[in-house]
Amino acid sequence: MVRYPDNYNPIKTYWERICDGREIVSDKVRRTYEMVINELEHPGKFHYSPQRAKHIIEFFESYCHHSQGKAGGQLVVLELWEKAMLGTVFGFVDDNGLRKYRRAVLIVGKKNGKSLIASGVGNYMLIGDGEAGPQIYSVATTRDQARIIWKEAKRMVNKSPALRKRIKPLVAELSSEAYNAGTFKPLASDKDTLDGLNIHCVLMDEIHQWKNGRGLYDIIADGVVAREQPLIFITSTAGTVRDDIYDDIYDECERIVNGYNDPNGYKDERTIAFVYELDRRAEWVDEKCWKKANPGLGTIKNLDTLRHAVEKAKQDPMLVKNLVCKQFNIRETSSEAWLTFEQLDNRELFNIAELKPRYGIAGVDLSSTVDLTCATLIFQVRNDERIYVNQMYWIPEDNLEKRIHEDKIPYDIWIDQGWCRTSPGNKIDYRLLVEWFKQQQEQNDIYIWRGGYDSWSAQYLIDDLANEFGKGVMEPVVQGKKTLSAPMKNLGADLTKKLIIYNNNPILKWCLTNTSVDVDKNDNIQPAKVNVGRNTRRIDGVASLLDAYVVRERYLEEYRTIM
Repeated sequence: MVRYPDNYNPIKTYWERICDGREIVSDKVRRTYEMVINELEHPGKFHYSPQRAKHIIEFFESYCHHSQGKAGGQLVVLELWEKAMLGTVFGFVDDNGLRKYRRAVLIVGKKNGKSLIASGVGNYMLIGDGEAGPQIYSVATTRDQARIIWKEAKRMVNKSPALRKRIKPLVAELSSEAYNAGTFKPLASDKDTLDGLNIHCVLMDEIHQWKNGRGLYDIIADGVVAREQPLIFITSTAGTVRDDIYDDIYDECERIVNGYNDPNGYKDERTIAFVYELDRRAEWVDEKCWKKANPGLGTIKNLDTLRHAVEKAKQDPMLVKNLVCKQFNIRETSSEAWLTFEQLDNRELFNIAELKPRYGIAGVDLSSTVDLTCATLIFQVRNDERIYVNQMYWIPEDNLEKRIHEDKIPYDIWIDQGWCRTSPGNKIDYRLLVEWFKQQQEQNDIYIWRGGYDSWSAQYLIDDLANEFGKGVMEPVVQGKKTLSAPMKNLGADLTKKLIIYNNNPILKWCLTNTSVDVDKNDNIQPAKVNVGRNTRRIDGVASLLDAYVVRERYLEEYRTIM
């Protein structure tokens, strides 16, 4: 049996190689391991157990065999990135020895060995995890898809005398009944028979192919609640099925990664995500970037084959969309994000009472019944080039619970923190915006000097604002490239230079990450939602801010004289 030293720690080794450039990884992977290293060095509720991490690594390399290709029949030798991932998932435990992570997500380009990893995890969870009567399932929306990982796990058992002593390969299941009363089965979508499962581990492979997958996912996720340390292990590449479970999971993982080290960020300490992808779509032509989406490139995955595919795509633009989706995990139909997370992320805080601004510029973005409504007030103070942003959001009260549970967006937390408010009923009472602007004037002594609104906004709201703050104060902002392009480019530059101080508002930060750009042939731009996922992404905070920013630029010289 393979044995590693007691102090063996693949996570630290992998992190060192990421830091010195020997391992090229995506930005999301880098930030994930930055968080993992911090928790490893500063343990709290959970600590890192080298023994627990080594146990699954040694299981793989002692008992799991390749079944196909030139390595067929040979024992698996894990790569460093695989050891670091498994060490993270299985190595962090509480004082009772129970694992921290209940859900692990691996998103990686095709042919990087993810199904092999999932199969080995399934066999380990069946007999190596110390669980009595474990139920292990390989799950998908179709029977053939569900059997892929399970069949690979069965081949592993057949090739290992040690595994066959504990696991009996049957026609429709792997049974460890005589050893620990466990079973490992493929399971396809059949909602009439899935209720009542008592799952220890579920393997979900290629969820990008799942159609109508949310119902299946929710039922299976409910099936793990009775176990002390269950695991949902998800492996996938990007794909072509939009508005389904893959986009939901990806978006949630993105929020989790963006929330690391951010006190206002989205939190889920039970989920860990390893998202190997290109950071920008344009990187597909740069060979130095390919490992960002393909950590097994040159070893597990053939480099020459990928080079050939890229060269063909350079000659035939029709091949590019599929290439960047399957090989580099750029979701098909997704738009290029407007700003990177580093560009938009600003955690600087301000206190209105200390700044003592006098005049502000308003922005208003109204919503349908499912969108957010946002009111913005931006202001500057003398001898300070920074632009300060104060916002409030509203969501219809009747839709709140549905939006929280279906969209997996923490509106309830944002409401508790004071970033968002509810409006009674199933639509927004726009008088609430007028009241909020009045509060800014009465409580913070900020007078609305000018303001902008979408020219399609409700006329009675504009009339109310005019009656309250003066006729001509609010003016329309036409939503098109001619009006928005230059101000949006300037806003992006100011965000990048950290001149836009928004009090680390988590809703605005989320809206910024959701914003892409619609570009015409003359490089004029206007905002658009990142075109992936169900209709859960919002950019209303950006739209409201941009309306205010357009008006600021119209009257900038005059505004500077009254700061």
